[in-house]
Amino acid sequence: MKNSMTVIFMLFALYLGSAQEDILQKNKWSIEKAQNWYAQHDWMTGANFNPSTAINQLEMWQEATFDAETIDRELGYAEGIGFNTMRVYLHSLAYKADPKGFKKRMDTYLGFADNHGIKTMFVIFDDVWGKSPEIGAQPEPVTGTHNSGWMQDPGDPASKEQTNFPALEVYVKDILKTFGDDKRVLMWDLYNEPGNTGKLISSMPLLKSVFIWAREVNPSQPLTAGLWAWDFQELNAFQALNSDILTYHNYNDEKHHQHVINLLKSHGRPMICTEYMARTNNSRFSNILPILKKEKIGAINWGLVDGRSNTKYAWDTPIEDGGEPDEWFHEVFRKDGTPYRQDEADFIKKLNDETDKR
Repeated sequence: MKNSMTVIFMLFALYLGSAQEDILQKNKWSIEKAQNWYAQHDWMTGANFNPSTAINQLEMWQEATFDAETIDRELGYAEGIGFNTMRVYLHSLAYKADPKGFKKRMDTYLGFADNHGIKTMFVIFDDVWGKSPEIGAQPEPVTGTHNSGWMQDPGDPASKEQTNFPALEVYVKDILKTFGDDKRVLMWDLYNEPGNTGKLISSMPLLKSVFIWAREVNPSQPLTAGLWAWDFQELNAFQALNSDILTYHNYNDEKHHQHVINLLKSHGRPMICTEYMARTNNSRFSNILPILKKEKIGAINWGLVDGRSNTKYAWDTPIEDGGEPDEWFHEVFRKDGTPYRQDEADFIKKLNDETDKR
């Protein structure tokens, strides 16, 4: 009897795995569909957007700190240099606290972006930085420290605990059903840097689940999850093989970046670099943006306006008195809308102004 039950459980597990695989493949875009979709868009350039008044995603999206005026103004800075795409992180706790209000604020943001000629790539989950997000007032920035208040979503160990998955499924599916045919939404980045902050392969169950939930909804926009750590073999394979549009992160110089591009071309899918530009790593607009344009790869740098995230300071090299770095790590604009470097802003605008339809 015991052996019979073991066989039954094994067969059920195989059936469940096969059913999940069917769901993942059923609505995945063909290479031809992905290429046709990509060909309908101008060259995608822009930034990862968090308003300067928000230290993290929760401060951006919670009702008490949703700063519509600043969001609208700073998206205008982006429009002024020809940016047409923003990558924006959501947070499941902000949804959990106020589902209707959260979706209303998403709609408000999308209205501002659309008025500025900008489409948006929303990010669902995230494995980077703070492990214990909480609803309510967010911490003040640590002086001179890069991203001191950024929070994972759903957190650690929350992302590993499958008892949380039913509520997360409700969140993901509600957002995708609400905005899945919204032309202001460019695409869905389902999971930022899975495995980061020491999680490694423990992120696979949630990564796989969010793709299954999204494929079940089947939004009109493409799905992706960006490659970022080249030694995460199992995660990388799953992300690459299940993304409609291939996205990736690279904060290195032009030689290394070109090498990554050459490797990823083998997938035959359109590509968007969803994070780059760290000046003191020699990942700059001047040496990376022309490569991405030449290769017809979308270019989304980290950071738009200097603010509470403190990402003008480099990773792991705080300036304790909060002084100005010798060179900003990220960001394009100061809070008043003046560029950090006018030559960079002029260069970005020039490349964007030269862009024609593919």
